[in-house]
Parts: sequence; C-alpha cells; structure tokens
Amino acid sequence: MSAHNHVEGHLPHEPEKATLEARNKILGFWLFLGAEVVLFGTLFAAFLALRHNIGDGPAAAELFQLPMIFAATMILLTSSLTSVFAVQAMHRHNKKSMVVWLIITILLGLGFLGLEIYEFWHYASEGHRFSTSAFSSSFYTLVGFHGAHVAFGVLWISLVIGQVFKKGLTVVTAPKVYISAMYWHFIDVVWVFIFTVVYLMGKVAG
Repeated sequence: MSAHNHVEGHLPHEPEKATLEARNKILGFWLFLGAEVVLFGTLFAAFLALRHNIGDGPAAAELFQLPMIFAATMILLTSSLTSVFAVQAMHRHNKKSMVVWLIITILLGLGFLGLEIYEFWHYASEGHRFSTSAFSSSFYTLVGFHGAHVAFGVLWISLVIGQVFKKGLTVVTAPKVYISAMYWHFIDVVWVFIFTVVYLMGKVAG
C-alpha cells in the first residue's frame, strides 16, 4: 500500500514502520549512529589521554561545579523522557499531544544549552580557555561537539514539527518524528558518558 493511502486518522499503530522506505530510513539511521559512536569514542579517547595536561590552567577539580552539571543532566534526561511521550502519542495518533511533547523537548534542550553556554563563559573567566592547555582543548572539543549535536537536534525537531503542521501525521512524517527522537536519545546517552567520564572522574581524580 502506498504512503498516500495512509492519511491522518487511518494510520497503523506504528506509522513510522508502515512502509519499506520508512524501515530503510530507520536502518540507515542506525548505521549513521554507529559512525557517530566511533567519532565520539575518538573524542573520549583523546580527552582521557590529555586530561592531566593542564599546563598553567586550572585543574578539573577546581573548575567543575557538579550541582550545575547535575541540573543540566537532569534537564537533558527529562527531555529524553518527553520525546518518548511524543512517540507514544504518535502511536495513539494524537497529533496535538505529540506536538506538545516535542515542544517541551525543544524547550528542555534550549535550557540545557543555556546552562552549557553559561558554564563555558564561567570557565573562560577562570582562565580555562580553548588554547590554555591540552586538557582545555580536549574538553571544549568533546563537550562543545556534543552541545552542537544538541543544538542540531533542537533545530531538527523544530523542522519536524513544522512538517507535521503542514502535512499532518502520515506514514511520511511519522518516520521523521521517530528518527529525530532516536537521535535525541543518542545525544542523551552520550551526555551520560560525558557526565561520568569528564565531570565525575575529573572531580574525583582531578
């Protein structure tokens, strides 16, 4: 059955997998995430190798403020839950609820980015700039690269919402919602590793 025969209100339970094209897109996205894992793994390895080379700059234990980082972590993990609620609403064919949960996800993502921008500004004022040391360069590259992924995810979900408003919830737009949620879960999982490897280990072993 063609995608055009599935209109809003007459969708299967999992509209994101209703067509072969949609299933292929999901499979392709899993392959893309595999490449992203390799890329982030390389950045983690570089950070772990360089984290003690602080030069004349402050050490991790002096810099990191765990209460603020923990708050950012809770915001991002909550946004992962709201994206789950959005997909569940999509499975119920409730477009309004789905869009509301996606908007909440975006707002939480923006809140996380706001805290990260403040964090970077604070570190710079403490003498922890990108070129200060090998530690600072590897830190900003890893954490900043993740932040760029969050910003891209916010933009992506915003565009998906726009398409849902324009075209409705169909077997064409549903895979876009599902894949954007997969992407959001991925960057949340990466942040859990950053929180553990960069911040917790830096505070304890710094």
